[in-house]
Amino acid sequence: MTGRTVRVVLADDQPLVRAGLRVLMADTPDLEVVGEAGTGTEAVRLADGVRPDVVVMDIRMPGMDGIEATRLITADQGDPAGPRVVVLTTFDDDEYVYGALRAGASGFLVKDMALDDILAAIRVVAAGDGLIAPSVTRRLIEEFAARPESGPPPAPRAVEGITDRECEVLTLVGRGLANAEIAAELFITVATVKAHVARLFTKLGARDRVQLVIIAYETGLVTPTR
Repeated sequence: MTGRTVRVVLADDQPLVRAGLRVLMADTPDLEVVGEAGTGTEAVRLADGVRPDVVVMDIRMPGMDGIEATRLITADQGDPAGPRVVVLTTFDDDEYVYGALRAGASGFLVKDMALDDILAAIRVVAAGDGLIAPSVTRRLIEEFAARPESGPPPAPRAVEGITDRECEVLTLVGRGLANAEIAAELFITVATVKAHVARLFTKLGARDRVQLVIIAYETGLVTPTR
């Protein structure tokens, strides 16, 4: 994304939240708000109409919620230029974030995050990566997957279509390790790790690293820790 402006749609039913983010981005040359939505339905319409790079999506909105809106916006996973979604959440009490990630969100923002972190997160997702750091995503997923209502973790099972080495890389991605840490763990180069991750994206139909983390949890390669 270097060298061009990141186009952003803000979807939140609280006008003050949207206004605050809009003012923040107005002072940032590489970010531009190209639309605002107060409902999930409006967010889907805007995403289809203006084709932003990133949609900052609240979960709790009237009518269509942010989870369903995220699912519709990211439905065309084969389009690498399609809009990416960052969930906007209160984290401590929002029980729907895991569902939003499964629906195709590339990460999450917490409403009380530092403003610079919010801007950095939008840039990271616009560049095609999962949000901020794998360890942040892991902490989020563990928070919700470890709840009693989630049931027992699945028994580990083979992931079809990937090699043993790719399975090792997927497991370490799921544990929240960055590429350099995976390289050190497996005694391979960072470039080799990146190549394995790229092949995992293709073979598993994952759009970004966040979705690889979810696959690692759902197949039982990684289990939540308390």
